[in-house]
Amino acid sequence: MEQVPAKHILTRNKSTSWFGTDHTMNLYRGCCHGCIYCDSRSECYGDDSFDTVKEKAGALELLRDELRRKTRPAFIAMGSMSDPYNPFEGEQELTRRALMLIHAYECGVAVCTKSDLILRDADLYADIQERAPVVCKLTVTTTDDALAAKLEPYAPRPAVRLEAMEGLSRRGIFTGAVLMPVLPFLTDSVENVLAVVDAVADAGGRFVYPAFGMTLRDRQRAYYYQRLDGFFPGLRQRYEKQYGERYECPSPRAKELWAAFSQRCEERGLFYEMRKIVSAAKGPYDTQLTFFDM
Repeated sequence: MEQVPAKHILTRNKSTSWFGTDHTMNLYRGCCHGCIYCDSRSECYGDDSFDTVKEKAGALELLRDELRRKTRPAFIAMGSMSDPYNPFEGEQELTRRALMLIHAYECGVAVCTKSDLILRDADLYADIQERAPVVCKLTVTTTDDALAAKLEPYAPRPAVRLEAMEGLSRRGIFTGAVLMPVLPFLTDSVENVLAVVDAVADAGGRFVYPAFGMTLRDRQRAYYYQRLDGFFPGLRQRYEKQYGERYECPSPRAKELWAAFSQRCEERGLFYEMRKIVSAAKGPYDTQLTFFDM
């Protein structure tokens, strides 16, 4: 495992709008899930070897020292730039040991992953949730395993992720899905979106949070278009005509998708609005979790 230097691990968020979290943490750089649409390939993030997972040197010691200096518990997001449950985590256990520190300092955590390895740490999420909020988010962009194999070639299959969600739910852990991106002309059908909603509900998930579209820029766009040319000939030209050089690329069907999605979530008893997801997750902890003094 290659190591890269790190000066700090916790980054204070500008707002708490993303699942209520006030800090973000990435223990690794890069990702080997190979998702063809990943925004983290963009030049602005400065990772020229994104497909190679790198461990941040001294990550756990840095995290311990940063948590020790704080006077109030944080609500920490994990998985914003790299998946905390990449295949190397099975042996490295950086994420597991970080969760132990988070529990020791009575912080909350909101983790996002495409890996069923998250289920290994169900005991820690249950322990943390006794004193602070926990949000376990599994990314599910489609329930079609064959399509996912093209879009997310080295990530565990959606069916496996949903099994992990069911396992977390059985432990009483607040869990659900992020349905993003929804790829224009590929996964932006009503049938696909509703299939994800139903699969999450069937797995005992509590929420689905969507983004009906995607982003495209520089290296990310080039990589995505290259993969489209290989798997879906002619689709690149539709993107170029529809979006040009735009960064935000909403699905042309976004309004229709939202109407069908929100109705099905209501029918299945799932949260789908951010404020309600955050309220349900924080519950009695809300008054305890505020911004740290840096």
